[in-house]
Amino acid sequence: MLTFAHPWLFALAPLPLLVRAVFPAHHEQRTAVRVPFLQRLSQLTGREPGSDSPTAKRPLSQWLALALAWGLLVTAIARPQWLEEPLVRELPMRDLLVAIDLSGSMETTDFNDSQGNTVDRLTAVKQVLDAFLARRDGDRVGLVLFGSAAFVQVPFTADLEVVRELLYEAQVRMLGPRTMLGDAMGLSINLFERSEVDERVLIVLTDGNDTGSLVPPERAAEIARDNDVVIYTIAIGDPEAIGEQALDEVTLRNIASITGGGYFHAADREELEVAYRYLDEINPREVETQSYRPLTDIYHWPLAANVLLSLMYFAWLRIRLSYFSRIRDDSLTREPTI
Repeated sequence: MLTFAHPWLFALAPLPLLVRAVFPAHHEQRTAVRVPFLQRLSQLTGREPGSDSPTAKRPLSQWLALALAWGLLVTAIARPQWLEEPLVRELPMRDLLVAIDLSGSMETTDFNDSQGNTVDRLTAVKQVLDAFLARRDGDRVGLVLFGSAAFVQVPFTADLEVVRELLYEAQVRMLGPRTMLGDAMGLSINLFERSEVDERVLIVLTDGNDTGSLVPPERAAEIARDNDVVIYTIAIGDPEAIGEQALDEVTLRNIASITGGGYFHAADREELEVAYRYLDEINPREVETQSYRPLTDIYHWPLAANVLLSLMYFAWLRIRLSYFSRIRDDSLTREPTI
C-alpha cells in the first residue's frame, strides 16, 4: 500500500500559481519594425501604435511539462513509502529448562521404548522428552546435564531442533557417576537470571539422591522460589533401592512444594509420558505475537521520473530547434527560380 511520510507537503502544490500571481512575469518591449511614416499611417488607420503588439507565449507542451515536473518534485519531498504486508513475530512467553540426571544408575534397563523393547532409563527419557519438546513451539528451551558436576548443554534458545539434537548426544556417566542435584539446580537458577520472560519453569529429572552438592537441594529450591522459578521434579526408577542409587522422594517432593511446582514418579515409560502430558496441561503454550509492517522508501522513483522528464523535454526542444533551423537555412540557400 502506498503511503507518505509527510503528506502535508502536498500543500506546496499550488505554490507556483501563488508566485505567478504575486510576482507577474517579466515583459520586455522591443521595437519590431521602424516605419518613418508611422504617425501618418496611424492617422489613416485610426489605430494607435503598440496597442496590438505581439507577446511571446509559452506553448501548451511547456506548461504541461512544468506542471508534471513540479508535481513529481512535490511527491518526492513528501517521501512516498510502500507499506508491505504485516510480518508476525512470535515472542517466547516462557523459558523452559530441563535438567537431566546422567549418573550411572540411568543405564539401568527397566524401561520400554515405543516399540516395546527393553531400554535403559536415559533412552526412554530421551524419547519421551523429545516428543515433549516437539510441542514447545514458542518457548525458549534450555538443557542442563548433571552427574558428578553440572553442565549447560544448551542455553535458552527458540531453536528446538538444536535442543533435541544435543539431547540425543547425552550419554550416561559423561559427567561422572554421582548425582549433584543441588549444584544442577543452582546452575539452572543462574541461567534464569538472564531471562526476561514472566514464566520460568525448571523440570528436574533424576533417579537417585543428592550425593554431596555444595548447595543442598532444599536451599537451592528456596533460591529458585525467590527468583520466581517454578520447579517440577520427575523421579524415575525404583524407590526401594538402597545406597547412592536410592531414590530420595522426600527431597524431590519438598523441592516441588517450596517452589509451587509438582512432583511426579515414573516407574515406567507410560508413567513418564503421563508426567509430561500433565506438564503440557498445566503449562499451556502461550505465545505473544508482535507484528509490524515494513516500510520501503520509494521517493527516488518520482525524483528519477522528474529528471527523466526534464531531460526528455529539453532533448525535444533541441531536436525541434535543430529541425526548424535546418528548414530556415534551406529556404535561405535555395536558389530563386524564374
